[in-house]
Amino acid sequence: MEQVPLGSSGLMVSGLGYGCRSLSYAPRDDEASAAVLRHALELGVTFFDTADEYGEGHNEELVGRVFAGRSDELVLASKLGCVGNPADPAGVDGRPEQARTACEASLLRLGLDVIDLYYLDRVDAAVPIEETVGAMAELVAAGKVRALGLSEAVPATIRRAHAVHPITALQTELSLCARGGEALLAVCRELGITFVARTPLGRGSLTGHVRGAPGNVERMARLCQMAAALRCTPGQLALAWLLAKGSDVVPIPGTRHVSHLEQNVAALHVEPSPAQLRTLDAVFPVDAPAARRKSVGGLEIVNR
Repeated sequence: MEQVPLGSSGLMVSGLGYGCRSLSYAPRDDEASAAVLRHALELGVTFFDTADEYGEGHNEELVGRVFAGRSDELVLASKLGCVGNPADPAGVDGRPEQARTACEASLLRLGLDVIDLYYLDRVDAAVPIEETVGAMAELVAAGKVRALGLSEAVPATIRRAHAVHPITALQTELSLCARGGEALLAVCRELGITFVARTPLGRGSLTGHVRGAPGNVERMARLCQMAAALRCTPGQLALAWLLAKGSDVVPIPGTRHVSHLEQNVAALHVEPSPAQLRTLDAVFPVDAPAARRKSVGGLEIVNR
């Protein structure tokens, strides 16, 4: 699998990553999840995404066990910031002391001495971004983290964070049915930041296996028709649409199933023509109601 630069960090990752989140929620099966993770690495996936909040630490522990002794074969990303903070009903905590505490806990669960890419999972509206990223930069200086990232941040916040310490990656939802994140590509490219596209399959709605919003029925029919013409699945075409945006856009689809993992990786070989990409843009317009960006877990993108 092609390896692409992760921002200006010097790290190289596979052009398609793997989001680990779903492995820590019911129905949970650690043995099956371990098999999926190992097979992903065998297929050439080297970029794995976890977070301390996924399964209240379970996800990091699982990933740490599966890849024990193999950290030099992959790039592992984790996150801080989404916790049960009594002062914030949304559960966001970006205080500097929390960054330090969370990092130590994640290192312990992962069984690592250093985290390759460490994200602020959500921006804390009560804490200036300079303070949070400043504390995260101290983790880099201490050798506990290699590179920093942000998740769900607006351009002004990205610029302010980048002025404190280089931001390597921005993780934000982006898919055919949630195209709002495309507005962030310009600032990412200006600053040399890789865009990591999470939920690139629209939580399953773009695979045809999960029913999406009613307004998407006609759009899905067109997607299926185009996929059939290209002899691929709708999900593979949705991933190919993202991959066609450039090597600085890295989708991280997640799945519990080996067969779906193999299908996702095979999307790297799907090459829609420029005309087909334009058709997809027209079928799934940015301003379509079904394509508008939604908050996740009640958390809005904040500018702080």
